Amino acid sequence: MKITELKNYFKNSISELYPAEEVLSFFNILSEEYLKLSRLEIALNPQRKISENAVEKFQQAILRLKNHEPIQYIVGETEFFGLPFIVNRHTLIPRPETEELVAWILNEASMLKRGAKMYLDIGAGTGCIAISLAKNLLDSQVSALDISEEALIVARKNAERNKVTIDFFQRDVLTTETLPKQYDVIVSNPPYVRELEKKQMQENVLKYEPERALYVSDADPLLFYKAIVKLAKNYLKPNGKLFFEINEYLSEELSELLLTEGAKNIKVKKDIFGKDRMIKCVF
Repeated sequence: MKITELKNYFKNSISELYPAEEVLSFFNILSEEYLKLSRLEIALNPQRKISENAVEKFQQAILRLKNHEPIQYIVGETEFFGLPFIVNRHTLIPRPETEELVAWILNEASMLKRGAKMYLDIGAGTGCIAISLAKNLLDSQVSALDISEEALIVARKNAERNKVTIDFFQRDVLTTETLPKQYDVIVSNPPYVRELEKKQMQENVLKYEPERALYVSDADPLLFYKAIVKLAKNYLKPNGKLFFEINEYLSEELSELLLTEGAKNIKVKKDIFGKDRMIKCVF
């Protein structure tokens, strides 16, 4: 089979399930993974023959895409903040809005006093936040915790892959009362999608991404924020900063919680889509 034939076969197989631009993006991602060919090389060599083994890999990917499995899980990796990250079903797929959170923290980093700066990421997942911070803040020490040992295995591999040193440790933030150090900055992207919002989620998220990293009950949607704020009050250094990614519908409720807990300089920040997506404060 030639590249042009493979491309047509791929498009025809899933065109009813995905928009044309997304189908093309999938094909390019899989071509780079299975054929080791860039988009330009594909365009310049449409008559190049493809091995049977490669065709079989595309066929398997098509079956998985028909089941709405995320392309990131199919190829086993994604990019975040310009860095490569391994992903699997034990980890959330990093989102662009989380990149905005990292960028905000980095912009604020210059305001910290000189000397060793201590950062803690609560809910590490792939390690994308902690690793991106460590990669860009060379004079800082970054730690990260997660409840999932499977996720921490992935995060440690990602730290090694990106050549950074992170102190990873396993904790359940809902039952944790102590942390090993004091920190200048604590950041978290905790579960914040309410059960009532599930109907808005795409099928690939509902079927494949880890539920406990995504969802909270309608009755207590700020559950994780309350626990993290409690820790932050005791383990942030004086005038330490707390950053959260947040549910766009709960920014006012979270702001009120932070104010009640004694936070200062509370600021909500919108993402590129104009949604309340991040918040920071000082303790």
